[in-house]
Amino acid sequence: MTRTHYTIAWSYVLLCALFIGRAMSAKPSPAPARLAPPSVPPPTSEVAWFRQAKPYCNSVEVQTLSQHVPPAPATTTGAGYHAACFALAGRIADARQIIDRVRPGERAQAAGVVFDVGHPVADAGDDRSAGAIMELVIDYWPTNYMALYHAGMVEYMLGQRKLARRNLEEFLKYYQQPDGWTANARAVLKRLDSPVEAPLERLPDPR
Repeated sequence: MTRTHYTIAWSYVLLCALFIGRAMSAKPSPAPARLAPPSVPPPTSEVAWFRQAKPYCNSVEVQTLSQHVPPAPATTTGAGYHAACFALAGRIADARQIIDRVRPGERAQAAGVVFDVGHPVADAGDDRSAGAIMELVIDYWPTNYMALYHAGMVEYMLGQRKLARRNLEEFLKYYQQPDGWTANARAVLKRLDSPVEAPLERLPDPR
């Protein structure tokens, strides 16, 4: 083997050693990061409180509410849920006291929470409970036309003709869409205007 061959051979060995050394010293590339699943926003503290409180929002257990759950959040919405709990339990006077502790300009907002909680009660046909809850809402939010509608309808079913007339007439002042809601309200008012008192009849759900 000539000197030239030796030189070429050793140069090749040195190059191989150089590449191997670099490969061994190179840091491995990091694994691709996994995408985190989209986070679901936690419920507000007021909603979370009401979820805890709701099992006790009945006439038997509501008086022990403070023994089972912490105080409601000190916000307008928190007061609304606190009042709604007592309203569901039939403790309307206590619900009013809770709303009355809210600043006057924010009481309609608290009453709106009571309406949202009490609305399914009206839909379920519990007239006595729904009527009292809706009257509570109207006292603090007199332009809530859906509260006026539900109050008028349940008062009609309970034979409270004067209240039913007042609330349904107020409802039609704020809501004039030509749909089932207005048709029902007008039908009941027509019955209330009749000199012959017709038998009470629940009207179909307008939805």
